[in-house]
Amino acid sequence: MSAQTPPTLLKLAMQALLRDETLDMSALDKLPMVFFPALFKEALTGRHTTTVKAMVAAWPFPCLPVGALMKTADLETLQAVLAGVDTWLQRKFHSRRGKLQVLDLRKKHHEFWSIWADAEDGDCSAETLDEQQVVKALPRYALRQHLKVVADLWLMYCLNEKQACFLHWAHQRKGSIQFCCMEMKIWALPVYVIREVLNVFHLEYIEELELNMLSWDLLKLLQLTPYLGQMRNLRKLLLASIFKTVFLIGNRTTDREEKCVRNFISQFSKLNCLQHLSMNGMYFLRDHLKQVLGCLMAPLETLSITSCNLSQSDLNSLSECPKLFQLKHLDMKHVGLTSLDLRPLQILLENVADTLQSLDLKACWISDSHLTMLIPALSKCSQLANVSFYDNYFSMHNLRKLLQHTANLSKMNVEQYPAPLECYDELGYISTERFTQLCAEEIDRLRAIRQPKYISFATLICSRCGERSVYGQGLRLCVCQQR
Repeated sequence: MSAQTPPTLLKLAMQALLRDETLDMSALDKLPMVFFPALFKEALTGRHTTTVKAMVAAWPFPCLPVGALMKTADLETLQAVLAGVDTWLQRKFHSRRGKLQVLDLRKKHHEFWSIWADAEDGDCSAETLDEQQVVKALPRYALRQHLKVVADLWLMYCLNEKQACFLHWAHQRKGSIQFCCMEMKIWALPVYVIREVLNVFHLEYIEELELNMLSWDLLKLLQLTPYLGQMRNLRKLLLASIFKTVFLIGNRTTDREEKCVRNFISQFSKLNCLQHLSMNGMYFLRDHLKQVLGCLMAPLETLSITSCNLSQSDLNSLSECPKLFQLKHLDMKHVGLTSLDLRPLQILLENVADTLQSLDLKACWISDSHLTMLIPALSKCSQLANVSFYDNYFSMHNLRKLLQHTANLSKMNVEQYPAPLECYDELGYISTERFTQLCAEEIDRLRAIRQPKYISFATLICSRCGERSVYGQGLRLCVCQQR
């Protein structure tokens, strides 16, 4: 029976401190700085809320990245942290080493804890770590006056108890603390709740915003318009599900709606740092895409326009906007292109041939004539790694031509192609035998030229079971075909 390794002196000292329920700030102010990180982690893990509260109030470093330690924390622990901040705010005198400037609640790995984990086994002094390494681990907005609280918010359908607690606390203290949110995702919350959330935070700090409104009307979206224009450092914006309007008279769009749409779109001209733009199910985008693209202040890396009904003038604007000529990702799935002239898309693909890495044209209902137009441009996209053409109508001849012309694209990683039209019978039902045969032949042809990594062919979604058959690394049939 092997002997257990005895606890270190540091471990014994921490255990003694954690047993002391009367531990207060005066005692912590005398505690060597080197003890703080390890002791705080032990207090948080062990839910010693009294110690957590006291340590937050006496924290001697510029940043306390507590969120990295709270991935499974309960409400009581969060309340202890927030109570510690309240105590810090109420202190009339801060010790000379009381440098707390940023409370980071984001649940992400933070270099601060790695630095101190290494220090526990090394000879570095607290002062050396504090000045040389810890400061480098701080967010860019640290080392300024006033306390900042940083949090990423993912609010889905309703607020959980910890989110409600934090937002209530933040709303009451927004006059004395700067609240910063770099990544905000909001799904299906009432507009008044979203406005209350946005009123708490300094909007210029938001870098990523995702708003999925689940069939809002334009009037509700317009209530958020003034907030969007204040997000000057926004890099990534996703808007989803504005399907209906309250302004329609018959099939006509009223002047009032047009004014509202233009007002909303104008906010894009204030987003100087926008690089990734995604718009899903935005009904009012039709005949307004040129205005959106014309407001862009910086080149986009990602453009995602999905589940929208675009006009020919919208499509034309893709080839006319120089802010799109450095695109790395283009996503237009579920945009009906069957009745449109795709020459503007062809021109856009030629313009981004040196940068485009992913292309998604799934369920655009494009046919052989469209594909023939796009093939020469696609063959020049030397950086292309991921493509999807599922749910389009390609014959075996043109699908083979596409594979031949893109065979030299050495960076191709994921390829998704539609089952050839020859796989379907007169009633539109798939012939499993024919599907398997043709797909196997095409993969063999491609392997003679290059080794595809992840290639698949898929049928249209079955109207009876709602699934599709896929041939890739083997055959996976829809439920109907399995019977």
